[in-house]
Amino acid sequence: MKPTDAEVAKPFVDATKHVLTMMAQLDPKPGKPYVKKVSAAAGDVSAVVGLTGDRNGSISISFSKKCAVAVVKNMLGDDISDIIQDAKDAVGEITNMISGQARAGLSQLGLNLSSSTPTVIFGDNHTISHITSGPVVAIPFSTEHGDFTLEFCFE
Repeated sequence: MKPTDAEVAKPFVDATKHVLTMMAQLDPKPGKPYVKKVSAAAGDVSAVVGLTGDRNGSISISFSKKCAVAVVKNMLGDDISDIIQDAKDAVGEITNMISGQARAGLSQLGLNLSSSTPTVIFGDNHTISHITSGPVVAIPFSTEHGDFTLEFCFE
């Protein structure tokens, strides 16, 4: 039996809340999931991770500039040498960790997946290309330092 979108979303939401609380001292509050109709990213810094295995797909997280800066500062403290490179590294690492924890949760639903290395995209008005033709589920999150959106899709 194939898990529902809601069942699949839960490990992503749980992993996102856990990783950002532990690594960046943020308290992300998930909003109402929706099916995304456009490829434009919700934020200014995004990371995409491809997923393969029982189902092929991808996940992405797109942070507003304000939220990305808060993530970097909370992860690195005052040890920021190059905010752009550090933001790329931090967003890639956070996305990788969320992907890993979400995959652990998905394996309990019977979905065994492997992931690729995150690709980080930086800049105003960039787009995110998911590798599947399936619907893209987007879950907006808000924090005290701005917003971000988690997206996932499967074939």
